[in-house]
Amino acid sequence: MSAVAVTGLRRSFGGNTVLDGIDFDVAEGEFVSVIGPSGSGKSTLFGLIAGLDTPDAGAVTVGGAPAAPGRAALMPQKDLLFPWRTVLDNCTLGLEVQGTPRRRARDRARQLFPAFGLAGFEQARPSELSGGMRQRAALARTVLQGRDVLLLDEPFGALDSLTRTEMQLWLQEVRMRDRWTVLMITHDVREAVLLSDRVLVLSARPATIRHEVRVPLDRPRSLRTLTEPAFVALERELVSVLHEDRGFTVTDPTRSARIDSPPTS
Repeated sequence: MSAVAVTGLRRSFGGNTVLDGIDFDVAEGEFVSVIGPSGSGKSTLFGLIAGLDTPDAGAVTVGGAPAAPGRAALMPQKDLLFPWRTVLDNCTLGLEVQGTPRRRARDRARQLFPAFGLAGFEQARPSELSGGMRQRAALARTVLQGRDVLLLDEPFGALDSLTRTEMQLWLQEVRMRDRWTVLMITHDVREAVLLSDRVLVLSARPATIRHEVRVPLDRPRSLRTLTEPAFVALERELVSVLHEDRGFTVTDPTRSARIDSPPTS
């Protein structure tokens, strides 16, 4: 049984079709990234998988059951940490909403803090944290919900390049230990290849699955992996597919590693 199965998914808003027949599945323990042009419907797709929206046609199942709120844990683009709550109490928020007593929720959260690099910051406020630490706190809050599927919507998009790379390698480390099933939206092709088992490419609206790439690179992956010929070839393939509709060919993926990069002359 697939952890996530999407079949014939269609969604329109105001007569404009956003998703037009999306089909894919995600195996248990798999890490799958979704990339595509800005506005292609990636966040709409995640809203449907999270059970926050209803498709016009098709079906989504999570763990073999119809998608519904709470079946998958969604981490949005912004960390959405409450400034008046401590880091510990921000992380326990999802558990408290589920009805877990606060003391028990805090005990469970504290167990994650060392692995998430947050030990010693339990009583800090979000304003006292770096961008990377805020993202780790947001991910800890997501993981603590105890769902089998994590939906990460541009989790590192607001970070600087150095911090982003550090967070990518950290996410790989903690995910390999706990074997989460992960679906991630990203505009960074390099990030997708570095972290994923598979990468799905959405077309422009109305979106379909235009291309799929398997990433057979050994784990754990490191900074050295970024320069391996196999990695560079996968990156080049994905960048080329993404830019075909824009009427130019990418010969050097290092100059256009992000989907929203401007065309080069």
